[in-house]
Amino acid sequence: MAEHGTLEYATAEGNDYEEHARTYALFTNLTKWGTIAVALLMVFMWFFLL
Repeated sequence: MAEHGTLEYATAEGNDYEEHARTYALFTNLTKWGTIAVALLMVFMWFFLL
């Protein structure tokens, strides 16, 4: 069998947690409003196409 080397773990320096939090907030906000928009589209399609 092949021998495996030792595990090496690296830590990233300079993580920007504030930017991460802003990006996550933007993602959740866009997901929320996108879901609402699709739901409204379905209601309007049901109302106007039937």
